[in-house]
Amino acid sequence: MISPEPGELQELVRELHRQAAPWQPAGLGSRLSWGPQPEPGSATVSCRARRGIVEHSPGDFTVTVWAGTPLVELQAELAHHGQWLTLDWPWGSGSRGAASGSVGGLVARGFAGGLRQRYLGVRDQLIGIELVRADGVRARAGGKVVKNVAGYDLMRLFTGSWGALGLITSVTLRTLPLPPQRRGLGLSGPLEALGQLASWLLGSSLSPERIDWWRPGGGGSRTGAGTGGDAGLLISLASINAATLEEQIACISARGATLGIGALPLEPAELEAQVAQGRGPGPEASDWLLRLAVRPSQAPALVAEPALAQLPLCLGAGSGLGVSWASAAELPAYRVEALRRSCQQWGGYLTVLRQPSSSQLPAWLDAPARPMIEAIKRQFDPLQQLARGRLPGVQPPPLD
Repeated sequence: MISPEPGELQELVRELHRQAAPWQPAGLGSRLSWGPQPEPGSATVSCRARRGIVEHSPGDFTVTVWAGTPLVELQAELAHHGQWLTLDWPWGSGSRGAASGSVGGLVARGFAGGLRQRYLGVRDQLIGIELVRADGVRARAGGKVVKNVAGYDLMRLFTGSWGALGLITSVTLRTLPLPPQRRGLGLSGPLEALGQLASWLLGSSLSPERIDWWRPGGGGSRTGAGTGGDAGLLISLASINAATLEEQIACISARGATLGIGALPLEPAELEAQVAQGRGPGPEASDWLLRLAVRPSQAPALVAEPALAQLPLCLGAGSGLGVSWASAAELPAYRVEALRRSCQQWGGYLTVLRQPSSSQLPAWLDAPARPMIEAIKRQFDPLQQLARGRLPGVQPPPLD
């Protein structure tokens, strides 16, 4: 991994372009093992030397940071001003986000957790971006305040691009005030009844931070959501008023009681402990890590899928997006293939982020928009230098 000083980065990229050499953009490199592996011989260019906050405007609720800034450091600095970046810690971050990776890596992967139910996803927090193209030319798009975002929408293209279009060097993100009050609710009961409650909650006037289908690992949980191997719902609520939260919890609990669903209120520390289980044991501690996606209406069917039986699961009820993980002994490759077919049948997809060395499943399959994806790739990277074999939506070539 090459970690050039900020003043050397552009010239390094230009030299790689002159040589037509393949290379892989990276933040801190903590999750380079996810997805398709870089082509052998590719250099990895890291932004770890470009870290820190460039500009924070608390009054505008925006912050500009270098791409190599660890997410945990950004959140800690924002907290001093009573603000936060409204995104989940990525899988494998641990209980306090210590292994969260960089802000640039978070944007490049584009994954959002259950908080997207209320705050939307990574690309919705991004209002400005600076990058180095494959030929070493610097480019920027967007602005520094939410109401003044202009230019070509590179933010949406680069969010989830996995480094295949360019090297992100800095980003400007919107922030929000930290909620002074937060409570949780663990719901357990028959799967059909939980599905009905989730549908009601999604259509109600309530605005939970998260509504997650939940089956944490480690032998179940105090919420009842996950005990006995059964999935439940984990709800997170935030407000400026504690009484308002208690009213919402009472409303949801009463609705659940009519459906035969048990409800267990969670204090902030208990809620955080439950959410932390959905971050998994560590970025490298699981043989399998699967990114799941189905239509939200099909989420209960996915939860009941036999191929996922007894495995940890965290799935957004409103988005149909989530993760599951397992050891090689718990999950044979043929079950993953069956699960992928089920996800496709339910209008979604399955991405293999990690897999045992004995398995050679493609990380992702061709997307319907593959021709457009490849056309965009040619515009940004005519020599096809960047992240070869790691272009999202284009099935990687078979491993030799």
